[in-house]
Amino acid sequence: MSPPPTGGSNGRHQRQQEAVSSMESGGDVSGAATKRFTWKGPVIVLVFELLESIAFSGVALNLVVYLATVLHGSTAFNAAHVDTWNGTTFVVPVIGAFLADSYWGKYRTILASIVFYLVGLVLLTVSAAIPSLRPATACQVGQPCAPATKTQFSVFFAALYLTSVGTGGVKSALLPFGAEQYDDDAQRPERKQAFFSWFFAAINLGIFVAGTLVSWLEQNVSWALGFGIGTGCFFVAALAFVAGTPCYRVQMPTGSPLKDIIRVLVAAVRKRNVRMERDDGAAVLLHEDDDDGNGEQHRLSRTKGLRCLDKAAAIVVKAEQEGEWSLCTVSEVEGVKILVRMLPIWVTCVLYAASLGQMTTTFIQQGMAMDTRLGGRFKVPVASLVSVEVVFMLLWVVLHDAAIIPAARRLTGRPGGLTQLQRMGVGRFLVVLALGTAALVERRRLRGIHGGSGTMSIAWQVPQFVLVAGSDVFCGIAQLEFFYGEAPAAMRSICSAFSFLALSLGFYVNSLVVTLVAAVTKRPGWLAPDLNAGHLDYYFWLWTIISVANLLLYMVLAARYTPKQVAAAVEPMRSSSSDE
Repeated sequence: MSPPPTGGSNGRHQRQQEAVSSMESGGDVSGAATKRFTWKGPVIVLVFELLESIAFSGVALNLVVYLATVLHGSTAFNAAHVDTWNGTTFVVPVIGAFLADSYWGKYRTILASIVFYLVGLVLLTVSAAIPSLRPATACQVGQPCAPATKTQFSVFFAALYLTSVGTGGVKSALLPFGAEQYDDDAQRPERKQAFFSWFFAAINLGIFVAGTLVSWLEQNVSWALGFGIGTGCFFVAALAFVAGTPCYRVQMPTGSPLKDIIRVLVAAVRKRNVRMERDDGAAVLLHEDDDDGNGEQHRLSRTKGLRCLDKAAAIVVKAEQEGEWSLCTVSEVEGVKILVRMLPIWVTCVLYAASLGQMTTTFIQQGMAMDTRLGGRFKVPVASLVSVEVVFMLLWVVLHDAAIIPAARRLTGRPGGLTQLQRMGVGRFLVVLALGTAALVERRRLRGIHGGSGTMSIAWQVPQFVLVAGSDVFCGIAQLEFFYGEAPAAMRSICSAFSFLALSLGFYVNSLVVTLVAAVTKRPGWLAPDLNAGHLDYYFWLWTIISVANLLLYMVLAARYTPKQVAAAVEPMRSSSSDE
């Protein structure tokens, strides 16, 4: 790979993204924008994501069960290592995104990650299949058993963390890589919008398959068979991805976006005393990229607000006399502005994820206290409602793309129908309704228990799961689009990774709230071991209030948010005293 263009101490610092198509090792280098769009690339990416989701979820969903029943780890040991692995799995994509945006490019990052991922899955399958790499006898949860040996644990965790490293590039780079296969056509945004919807659906369909078929095979037939199916799925995904290389548009990075961020901050501090108007009233000239006829779509227009950062692009002496750490371009300054404006929105995404986390925790606990029989005989596994929620989600995706968005296009006249921020707002509103519904159901359940009318049917939970599914579709898809579309072109992988990181941090916020509620409400408390003696409805009302507050905060931030503005002309842009 050729080195990126160097920064210009002569004032001509170029940061265009030079796109390269075809296989990078094949020597055929051409502009990605010149390659005609075909559906082959996006379809391969979607199939890859579906199969990868099956492989990953087949490990993640039953990890604590495997540690307990096969490796005989203690409850505390299992919980600690599962939490550590989950934390690592959501942090590594940020590192992978940095490598993709700064050095390797998305395509090469995915290829490198596939190697780690596949080696980890193969080793995981081998550790479950070979008797010497696991304890000789199986163990039921709660029974005392001799734990696995140090070697057996070492092999298993080596496999597990190789898989975690592999997720780093896939989770961070695959989504933006798939989106880059599309033309940036403002008149046909529904193409790329549909890709985000189906990428989201592929993730959840993979979770559904892993949570039903693969999980059943692991626990009832053979762990090695279950892990082997996941490994086989990922192997097919890897072959398909490599085989599709001639179809891809591949964009390579030209430098480190982190360095550009630091340069803007340093230059703004150095010029903090610079006035944006000269003594004669004329506006200070701002430094813009030199145009080389390539990558105009990455040049950004100057926006109002955050004026202190504009000073980094102010030319106070001849541009040729300023170094790269004292003079930045308008596009680089605007890139930092975008990140600053996105940060508060991202914080609300963390709180939203915490609200959504009730589906896999307190919703399940609520279902365990209800009558799980349907039709008198059939008994519904409580955890299966999470899988059913995935079915609702897929139905919402179809409804979202086939009815809601087309109707919004007709009503608003916008090619995309609802904006990304509007759809994220709808998702936050639906989660408020879901939590309020859960609180009402729990209050009715408690009244039935204490009033002697018996236990409520678990079917009463269906409305809250339907609302959560709708919320996840509206907000989840829009967040993927938002963090990709609004991100500076050189930081799309990093911003996409942070959208996934918000989900992880949401669970930590959820754990913090549980701890505080348990400490404040004392025993038996709202979250009593026996839910009939507690007040889970109060807990749901608390989360409803938190979600309402988060929705109101989001509405304020969304109303004040300034979208990214791509420059329509190549002439250098000047500051205007009228908009200061």
